[in-house]
Amino acid sequence: MDPTAKIAELIKPSLEDMGYELVRATFTGGDRPILQIMAEKEDGTMTIEGCEEVSRMVSALLDVEDPISGAYDLEVSSPGIDRPLTRLKDFDRWSGFEAKVELDAAVDGQRRYRGKLLGTDGEMILLNTDTGETYTLPFSDLRKAKLVLTDELIAATQGGTSS
Repeated sequence: MDPTAKIAELIKPSLEDMGYELVRATFTGGDRPILQIMAEKEDGTMTIEGCEEVSRMVSALLDVEDPISGAYDLEVSSPGIDRPLTRLKDFDRWSGFEAKVELDAAVDGQRRYRGKLLGTDGEMILLNTDTGETYTLPFSDLRKAKLVLTDELIAATQGGTSS
């Protein structure tokens, strides 16, 4: 099992017990490796105090389980305004907003898409491009996706709504 998946599996139950949802866990190497945990409350919010609370819990769990050998920095954050879309429900929640989507396998000859999210249909992501074409993309082939920072997105998040 990939170390990031193992860490996600390890911390997810405790996060949920605390009222948080795991958005993404990533581990990047280099001179000073970084374990990044993105989490939020069910309503999509995250405070500085929440980040501190999650950081303390994750640190304690990782000290006991020790899934990463060597020194690394732990970084806990909210997903931010131009957030990654990692869960199927994210594509429904942010329907109507622009996103970039990259797949592992090509659909209609391409792997990268940009357009307005139209939600989901079962396990498929629906996306409408600037050309007016609607694509049905398999969530199971998702490599990465994120919201595009637009005036519309900024206005919606400042107004406290997400669609």
